[in-house]
Amino acid sequence: MYVADSRASTPAAGAVEAPASAEGAVRSYTGRRRAAVAPTVLALGTVSLITDVSSEMVTAVLPLYLVAGLGLSPLGFGLLDGVYNGFSALVRLAGGHLADRGRGGHKWVAGLGYGISALCKPLLLLAHGLTPIGLVLAADRTGKGLRTAPRDALISLSSTPENQGRAFGVHRAMDTAGALLGPLAAFWILRATVDGYDAVFTVSFCVAAVGVLVLVLFVPNGRTGPRPATALHPNANPHPDPAPHPGAARHPETAPRPTLRAALALLRHQSLRRITICALLLGLATVSDSFVYLLLQRRLGVPDRWFALLPLGTAAAFLLLAVPLGRLADRVGRWHVFLAGHGALLLAYALLLTSWHGTALPYAVLLLHGSFYAATDGVLMAAASAGVPPELRSSGLALVQTGQATARFVCSLGFGAAWTLWGDRTALTASAVALAACAVFSFTLRPRAKGTAPA
Repeated sequence: MYVADSRASTPAAGAVEAPASAEGAVRSYTGRRRAAVAPTVLALGTVSLITDVSSEMVTAVLPLYLVAGLGLSPLGFGLLDGVYNGFSALVRLAGGHLADRGRGGHKWVAGLGYGISALCKPLLLLAHGLTPIGLVLAADRTGKGLRTAPRDALISLSSTPENQGRAFGVHRAMDTAGALLGPLAAFWILRATVDGYDAVFTVSFCVAAVGVLVLVLFVPNGRTGPRPATALHPNANPHPDPAPHPGAARHPETAPRPTLRAALALLRHQSLRRITICALLLGLATVSDSFVYLLLQRRLGVPDRWFALLPLGTAAAFLLLAVPLGRLADRVGRWHVFLAGHGALLLAYALLLTSWHGTALPYAVLLLHGSFYAATDGVLMAAASAGVPPELRSSGLALVQTGQATARFVCSLGFGAAWTLWGDRTALTASAVALAACAVFSFTLRPRAKGTAPA
């Protein structure tokens, strides 16, 4: 797909005259290069694909393992699920700040995060109570928190501003391919082994180790944007574009050293502040994936052995729609696509609350669930990147991610408590009402125009 996309921007042989000057050749070459996805994006996508096979193997069986295997209540599961999805909020700012302070150390901070998460997989073999499992999941999410902002910063800095949505869409599509394969691997391991859960955790660790190795060997360190003109032709104009590239880093002597105070000061800029507030509010009403799958299982009476396949529907929809919706966001506006994704999630909640029990129900719910992620995950990072200068890109994206992850942590706790006290339907109804109210408010608070990186 990416090769064809790149070729599509290249004229057929003999159809167009060659540029008359070296500067024209440089512009023609860079125009073709910018149309393709950067190699860094593809390398990071490969790492995420492998790592997601590992993590989704665990995620697919974890709800059933905790609720059916260990006998946890919905409140106890809500607490652990909140830790699993929200604990990373405490370290995202640290990961982003360390990557920015390291002057191109994005790769190594991300690698540290991937390594910590990989080491946590075999520890699940030893944890059998609420407290030890909570500690292992907290350590795993610490690794995710460290790696997410530096990884997204590398994607953003290696892409042109007009292709940010597409670059994040390609990465999320590759990431989701791993999310599609992970539950399948878990399903076959559970069917083929006697001690199924232990085998899933062991294989998950081996796959995660391969992902770390690919990161170390194939992901370049620092920014890898379009090559300068002097590298293309010895007689080319070294400055073909009078205006600097918006994603280009400042000269080392003029760029201020990133500090935590400078990162927090980014919230003074209206565009980034509004994006952060909206992400936080919408996260407060976003029910965890695990709860969605448990609700589907209860509605349809899905046998335990088939439970691990439910995430496949979400992953398949995410995989198919991530790139198209990313490109659509670049054309029509990222905030419109982002809010439309929450509209799809609201429809999924509504279907779960109806009395409909048709065979199409799980397909419709999982399609809407995957559409929600395709329209929000990478699109939010692309929208936030426009308001963050290159030297603080990791820290700025971490601010948005921290607000969203903290809100989802609170939502998991609240939903688990509401389910325990009043039942699943009442808890989901409250979440649907809250999501509708937050979406309306976010529409009024949305950024009014495309942001530019503040000086």
